[in-house]
Amino acid sequence: MKFKITLLIMLFSIGMLSAQQKKWTLEECVNYAVENNLSIDQFELDLENAKIDKSDAVGNMLPNLNVQTRLSGNTGLVLNPTTNSLVSATIVSASNDFTSTMTLFDGLRNVKQLHRAKLNAISNQYRLDDLVDDIRLNVAVAYLQILSNKESLKVFRAQYAVTEQDMKRTKELVESGVVAKGDLLEIEATAAGQEQQIVNGENLVLISRINLAQLLQITDYENFDISDEEFDVPPSDILNNSPKVIFDKALTFRNDIKFSESLVGLAEKDLEISRGASYPVVSAFFNYNTRYSDQTRDPVTGEKVGFKDQLWINDGISYGAQLNIPVFNGFSTRNRIKRSVIDLDKARIQLEQDKLALETNINQAYVDVENSAKAYESAQKTLEARSLAYQYSKERFDVGLMNAFDFSQAQSRVDNAEAEVIRTKFDYIFRIKVLEFYFGLPIVLN
Repeated sequence: MKFKITLLIMLFSIGMLSAQQKKWTLEECVNYAVENNLSIDQFELDLENAKIDKSDAVGNMLPNLNVQTRLSGNTGLVLNPTTNSLVSATIVSASNDFTSTMTLFDGLRNVKQLHRAKLNAISNQYRLDDLVDDIRLNVAVAYLQILSNKESLKVFRAQYAVTEQDMKRTKELVESGVVAKGDLLEIEATAAGQEQQIVNGENLVLISRINLAQLLQITDYENFDISDEEFDVPPSDILNNSPKVIFDKALTFRNDIKFSESLVGLAEKDLEISRGASYPVVSAFFNYNTRYSDQTRDPVTGEKVGFKDQLWINDGISYGAQLNIPVFNGFSTRNRIKRSVIDLDKARIQLEQDKLALETNINQAYVDVENSAKAYESAQKTLEARSLAYQYSKERFDVGLMNAFDFSQAQSRVDNAEAEVIRTKFDYIFRIKVLEFYFGLPIVLN
């Protein structure tokens, strides 16, 4: 028994350790964010509401049916409901009404309301899809930021390891009297600065991990981390397409544009519904009713008539049609139409603004890709030149032809160049992914 308990504890501990060591890929982060985002949950509820509106619109086109039952007791001089005569007695009476009404014509407002409900459901779906797109992009940005900070931290630690070796070698040279102690102090100061860089780098990694965890709505920040993968600049031919080509394609699938277009369609339907209120309304009705009174007697025998017999003896049917013509309603219909026209104009203007904003963003993203590519290439060349200069300075420093201050400056320039390569690299990756995102390509890091 003890062995089984120990085994269960070991398996549980291994499971907990495995959960703590989980490394999240970008795809896992994106899928988790989409499945667990609270805003998406809210938008999905709005979509469900829109589907209920569609059911309401269908129901408005169907006849209704209402049943009313009444049971009462009266004492004194009361009206007998079955004979319509006044009697002085205590009467127990009951009545039943079945009424059905149906709108035959209302300026086609019910039909247009159904069309509007269908369009509103589609509009809410576009809004939900647009939110999902934004979440995917935001998660990718946060993910790339962690990668960038981790790469920078690796460089800082590697630089510190090199400086430690230099510091050890310089200390031996000082002890042997080859170089002055000031050179050692200069290198020690450089090492202290690099230690501070490592601390700052660790903080940046932690903060960026927390930011991504918050996007995923994960509260266990300490055990949350992304997979340790190496990412190079992905091959992409996106720049082979002009900004105009990318924009034209974006108009065909971008959910924010489709959402704006659906809002124009909704405004058009609202205008049609408002205008429908100025037409006459034709409706039909049907009513079946019956009544009972405990004072009803057979005129021949004088015996009381039973409850069931009275239900068919005293029943009646009424039916007909009704026409309502709007003549004057305090300008409310006319003003509602005017407001609908204004709302339609606003929706059309908003659609054009969204298209202009999309075109501006695509042009800016295109330029950003070109500039980031040049910046990354320039940073690589700078690093190569700084590294060669550093090797030359190191050779001179090792033989005593350069002081520690100048050598530390050469090393600092290399450090800055390596940091710039990392920054421009991930900036270039991000810019490529944004432009590909506008072109309809999925956000995947290769």
